[in-house]
Amino acid sequence: MSQENKKMTRVVQLQYSMQSGGAMGLKMQQFFLQRNIDSSIVSLKSDNTVSSGKIVSLGRKANIISWIDNKLQHYLTKKSIKKFGLFSYPVLGTDISKLEEIKNADYIYVHWVLKGFLNFRNIEQLARLNKPLIFIMHDMWNITGGCHHSFTCDKYTTGCSNCQVFEGNKNKDLAFREFEKKKRLYAKYKNLYFVSPSKWLYECAKQSALTKDKPVFYIPNIIDNTLFKPFDKNAAKEFLNISSDETVIAFGAVSIESPYKGWRYLQKALTALKQNNSNENITVIIFGSGYNKEVAENIPFKVKFMGFLADPYSTILVYNAADVFIVPSLADNLPTTVLESLCCGTPVVGFETGGIPDMIDHKKNGYIAKYKDADDLAAGILFCLQYHLKGYILPSFEPSLIVSDHLALFEQIKSIQS
Repeated sequence: MSQENKKMTRVVQLQYSMQSGGAMGLKMQQFFLQRNIDSSIVSLKSDNTVSSGKIVSLGRKANIISWIDNKLQHYLTKKSIKKFGLFSYPVLGTDISKLEEIKNADYIYVHWVLKGFLNFRNIEQLARLNKPLIFIMHDMWNITGGCHHSFTCDKYTTGCSNCQVFEGNKNKDLAFREFEKKKRLYAKYKNLYFVSPSKWLYECAKQSALTKDKPVFYIPNIIDNTLFKPFDKNAAKEFLNISSDETVIAFGAVSIESPYKGWRYLQKALTALKQNNSNENITVIIFGSGYNKEVAENIPFKVKFMGFLADPYSTILVYNAADVFIVPSLADNLPTTVLESLCCGTPVVGFETGGIPDMIDHKKNGYIAKYKDADDLAAGILFCLQYHLKGYILPSFEPSLIVSDHLALFEQIKSIQS
């Protein structure tokens, strides 16, 4: 082995599947390898569309464990109130601490590892190796008693109990038990680090009773702006069988009914847009989910359902066909779709929530609407269309800078642990 290889930094990234966490592990690996960082991925789910010798998928036993855990999760959260979104309480998982990729790693990145991939015991097995464990926070789960978004609840700043997610009044509920588990785990190990992709979640983490005394860093998510880029908008529309004189509004969500995605505010905004601009030739493209009769009937324009787009090229085509992309999220961290759209030259309109304001320069590359204000959302759509705004990513999201931030993080960790 050469001296150069001996000194090479080795990273392993853990994530439930290639798509979880916005496929961030896969995106980061590409740029790590370009910077001579030896990066591998350990994933619970295999993905036949991804071909790389640097990706290890767990076998049948681990997936059976995950299936059982999902059944347990469903039982444990059967009384949850759906409007508060997802709540996770990991019960089962798989010990991956003996994998060669883990043994050889200098740094372990922990992305989205729920749904039966890792439980708290498995995370502790990794922590005991005394290697830096870097948690990339794709939502609020790491800093709460189990909810993925707390909405207006701030109990995570003192200690979770009597959680709003569940019916009834019980102080030592599931959220309390999970919060205490995390509290003991985080306090026990000094090699745990937390990275927030958004300024909003960074501030939340600094206020959480779980992480306020832990090392927390802000590093945005990375986007491949050599893949996601603009091309002729009329050609993109033609490919989708949309007339070049049509104005295209795009919206993406795997589950339109999700309490996070704010569909009803978009519906109200489109209705307002129709009332004020009845002569506009507008087509609304919805991707991520299939045809929904109720949704189609509540949109006052032509609607084109694209379904789930499994490859980036189809997604790039939609962004380029769109004249404006809408993100009416009520709770979100740093939605990848915003960066993708901006890279493709399409402006974005979204509410002032989570990390969305990090990416949008108001009235320059998009429009930031007042939270839960459907009329302002409509005004933002109209503004982008009337002024022919062009999307672009802000300088802080340049991939080379973000990779450099991760390399700087390694140096900071070394100084902390020395």
